[in-house]
Order: sequence, then structure tokens, then C-alpha cells
Amino acid sequence: MGSKVDVKVVLLGKEYSGKTSLVERYLHHRFNESVPYQNTIGAAFGANKVIVGNKSVTLGIWDTAGSERYEAMSRIYYRGAKGAVVCYDLTNKSSYERAKFWVNELKTYESNCKIYLCGTKLDIVQDDKKLRRVDYHTTTDYADEINAKVFETSSKTGHNVEELFFEVAKDYAKDEQIPENNSNDVQTLHLQDSKDKNAEGCAFCGR
Repeated sequence: MGSKVDVKVVLLGKEYSGKTSLVERYLHHRFNESVPYQNTIGAAFGANKVIVGNKSVTLGIWDTAGSERYEAMSRIYYRGAKGAVVCYDLTNKSSYERAKFWVNELKTYESNCKIYLCGTKLDIVQDDKKLRRVDYHTTTDYADEINAKVFETSSKTGHNVEELFFEVAKDYAKDEQIPENNSNDVQTLHLQDSKDKNAEGCAFCGR
């Protein structure tokens, strides 16, 4: 594309935590429910331009491998990241515990990286609340401790996916000097702040 990436964003989390589906929904507006699960090897990259007010922010998104055997490789991809979306499956408590491992990694090696905790597969727990294994309030309390923001998303329905990445772009635009919007050939996404920020699975649930 020949376009400058303003913000390096890395997705981290255990395998099966929904990272690749999240990127597919955000960049390509699709959810491949019928496609068998395939491990990401190394990392996959995509870019998207977001308009925040009168500023243009290009997100460069790295979807990293979730398998522990690729752990060292994932560390390569989060170096220099401005934002990290740490994913966990709302129906799987162990994926949430694994998310805390990645938070600790970021706090140790990339302390200036902003962290966004992302609970995935919200549609499943909305359909059957008994399947929820990660308590929403426990997560927001943890987010307070680590100065993170919390999103609960569904790649199947698209709920909160665009809002999550808009928040990443907005935080960067607020902190950095960015020139006003100019046109280029990166896919462009226009979003507004969500008006409802207090509902379960809300667009932004950090404090």
C-alpha cells in the first residue's frame, strides 16, 4: 500500500481465544463459522485507517500465534507496540488466566504500551449465561489495577469490535501530534464514540 502505519497494535492471548476472528471481523467484516480452526503461525498483519475527529490514524495490527510453543516469537511482534489487545474467551477461565501472563509480559518489557482487555465470544454467553466463566466485574477490577480498558466482543455479531479498535486509535490521537486527515489508499473506517458506556459488554468499560 505504501502507507505509513501510525500505531503498531498487537493481539495477544491463548490459542482458541478468538484473536484471528476478531481481526477478520474488523478488517474484512466477516466471520467464518464453518471454517475449521487453524493455528496462527508466527503472526499475520493487516492495516486500517481510522478517522478520529479531524485526524487520520492508521492502525497496523499484528495477530500473533496463541500456542505456547510460539511464545518467544510473539515477543518479537509486541516490541514497540503502542497498543496491545489481550484476548480471552469468556467461556474459558484458563484463557483469562493466560491473558494475565501477557499483561505481565507487557508491563515488564513494553511498559508504555496501552493495554485493552478483550473478552471474546460474547454472543455465546448472552445466549446462555451459564456458559460464562469469566466474571465481568472481576475483569474490570483487574483492569483498574493495571490501568487497562475492557471490551467484551463478539466476532460473530460484530458487537464492540469496531468500537474496540476505535478506542485504540482515539487514545493514540489524544496522546500524539498527528496531522489532519489526508487521503490515502488504506481502508478507511469512520466511527463515533459509543453513547452507552455502562451496559454489560459495553464499548468501553475501564475506569
